[in-house]
Amino acid sequence: MSEKPESASNVAEYTVSEISGALKRTVEDTFGHVRIRGEISGYRGPHSSGHAYFSLKDDKARIEAVIWRGSMSKLRFQPEEGMEVIATGKLTTYPGSSKYQIVIEQMEPAGAGALMALLEERKRKLGAEGLFDPAAKQLLPFMPRIIGVVTSPTGAVIRDIIHRITDRFPLHVLVWPVRVQGETSGAEVANAINGFNGLQRGGALPRPDVLIVARGGGSLEDLWGFNDEAVVRAVAASQIPLISAVGHETDWTLIDLAADVRAPTPTGAAEMAVPVKADLQATVATLGARLAAGMSRYLDRRRQAQRALARALPSADQLLALPRRHFDETAARLGRALQANTQKKRGEFDGCARQLSPRLLEQRFREKRREINVLTNRLPHGLRVFLRERRGVFVRRAERLSIEPIARLAQRGRQHLQQLDRRQIQAVDLILDRANRRGSELERLMKTLSYQGVLERGFAVVLDPSGTPIKRSAAIASGDDLTLKFQDGEVQAVAKEGDERPSRAKIERPAPAKKPPLPSGSQGSLF
Repeated sequence: MSEKPESASNVAEYTVSEISGALKRTVEDTFGHVRIRGEISGYRGPHSSGHAYFSLKDDKARIEAVIWRGSMSKLRFQPEEGMEVIATGKLTTYPGSSKYQIVIEQMEPAGAGALMALLEERKRKLGAEGLFDPAAKQLLPFMPRIIGVVTSPTGAVIRDIIHRITDRFPLHVLVWPVRVQGETSGAEVANAINGFNGLQRGGALPRPDVLIVARGGGSLEDLWGFNDEAVVRAVAASQIPLISAVGHETDWTLIDLAADVRAPTPTGAAEMAVPVKADLQATVATLGARLAAGMSRYLDRRRQAQRALARALPSADQLLALPRRHFDETAARLGRALQANTQKKRGEFDGCARQLSPRLLEQRFREKRREINVLTNRLPHGLRVFLRERRGVFVRRAERLSIEPIARLAQRGRQHLQQLDRRQIQAVDLILDRANRRGSELERLMKTLSYQGVLERGFAVVLDPSGTPIKRSAAIASGDDLTLKFQDGEVQAVAKEGDERPSRAKIERPAPAKKPPLPSGSQGSLF
């Protein structure tokens, strides 16, 4: 039997639980209530239990934080990712993971965090350059042949994407391995996007039809590489449609704004990139069945229509009855017609044969020869007469076309035009003079016939209320409103009935506003 080894030291032994408990008591006794200023990181809202777990950080360190459900309900504001706060609570440790943390009892905002401020500033800058313009975004192809994925080759994201694509529509997937966290992640992702866009179609390495940039969830610091300006510019300049699948649905980065489509999760990006093959096959089968059924119904309808038209058409015997009868009658008349035509042609031939006897032909030749001799004897004399007549005509026309007669003709035309010009001026003056005299006569006649001349001689016109002249006193009744129109104006009057003559009307004229009343004994006194 072996001997029990002796202890090499007299230092006391502690269990893990004893050390963890001692550290917990030391931290809690040394640090009572403390106030910590930091930026909220990794906040995902309250847990199902009502507690909230997140971190507080600055530019050099971070500390885990927890708010119990009772303290969470007493907060006067809603915590948000990246918000800078001042937390008051008690430091303690969590033995289960050897971490120290602060249990927050009170918390108040202290302003936006540095990372969030930088993120907002970068978002405004790139948005002003038009990198987030919706009009520049591309449509995803319906059935891509090759999908390029920019992500970590060892994470669960690529396995989820490949598994989802295989389930929906198996096709070729190209993976460009990059770091999705750390200082070099932004440059690697930008180089991967530019590298996929640099591939030529038909080359050794096929060019993808769709790109997926994917990463799992994380805090703002974990996803900071996808807010890099180089990544955003590479996404905006990509000629290949790009799907952003960075983080969970609640996470957002600048690459989501520049991408053509944003997916809530990497699995959702795979679902957006490819359709479901089974659904397409079912759709094609359904459309094929509908096409076959439609063609069958169409052929049935055409066949029924053809049968209906066939029933409406007459039979072949009915269609050929009249032509067959006409043919039989024509065939019966054909023999008689041929005999009659032959006899007629034989008679015409005999008549022509009698006219073409040698004696008659010789007689016709002699007559034509005599006519030719007569014309031959008359031809020289006729030519001489024709030439003499044409020469005379030519001489007369040549004399008429000499220079001197043309000059005389032009002189006569010029004189005639001058005479017409003088006569035109005289005629216009005469017409104007006649028109002026006629206008003066009409003007004098108008003044003579107008009642204005009568008014100038001291008379007046009596008008009823409608402006119509009154020609007889019997048309005036007592109390009628009248208008007396003189040469220089109008006067309003009222008719009154007289004592001597009932048919006569007396008019009592009111005094005008600006004119003196008419003197007694004038025409106005009669009314």
